[in-house]
Amino acid sequence: MKAFFVSDLHGKESRYRKLCERIKADKPEVVFFGGDLYPSFKDMIKSEQSFFDDIFLTYFKNLKVELKEDYPKMFIILGNDDPKLEEDRFFDKKYTEYWSYINNQKVKFKDWNIFGYAFVPPTPFLNKDWEVYDVSRYVDPGCIHPTEGKRTVDPGRDIEYSTIKKDIEKLTEGFKPEKSLFLFHSPPYQTNLDRAALDNMYFDHVPLDVHVGSIAIKEFIEQKQPFITMHGHIHESSRITGEWKQIFGKTVSFNAAIDSNKLSIIIFDLKNTNNARREIL
Repeated sequence: MKAFFVSDLHGKESRYRKLCERIKADKPEVVFFGGDLYPSFKDMIKSEQSFFDDIFLTYFKNLKVELKEDYPKMFIILGNDDPKLEEDRFFDKKYTEYWSYINNQKVKFKDWNIFGYAFVPPTPFLNKDWEVYDVSRYVDPGCIHPTEGKRTVDPGRDIEYSTIKKDIEKLTEGFKPEKSLFLFHSPPYQTNLDRAALDNMYFDHVPLDVHVGSIAIKEFIEQKQPFITMHGHIHESSRITGEWKQIFGKTVSFNAAIDSNKLSIIIFDLKNTNNARREIL
């Protein structure tokens, strides 16, 4: 059962075009999108196009017309660079024939349970739509608290006491690890998948941690052992570490982000991840 995983496309039309061309050629049964789908806010302001209508929706409408019954099942979350103001568009029932939006949800796909979770630990960036505390209210030097910064919509919960750890516990209550796939935006902490280019950098004379993933997500993977987890967020990690996947016992984890203008696709079999590979287009 062939699957594609992509993340951090950041609104680049060339990446969406290449992805659709590859889907037409390979005809995977399922495609996972790991967030950061939109261009930057500045680029959206400059553009005369509506990213959602003119690029994202148009490409997948055309793909469905061409592939017909071969159109893959698509599962989507957003990421920390995406405006939460746009989230309702992905939930709209008129688009369910094109994709399933699964942030903070569990959905069934054949024999699998698929979980989506878009939030990341605190970053140095001002956009806090998709940020909550990780396991406590501690924030790394140089990062901005989730209670500060800016949001495009009201978060709808008490951000001061929300954590990734609590969210995951609630989302996965009673889940079966061996039949579970997870679509995260954040990678797990202190791994090959969350290595940032922060070497020899300081904030107020304090050295910055070069690992910026989620402690809660790493603990969850190590303790609960889901079958597959998919991640993005840290573009340069695979270049720095030379790795785009990592094994945690029975779990295989991928990071599809890339720090170039090319498209990174991770191609794998849902029943056998041994032959997983990454293609750079």
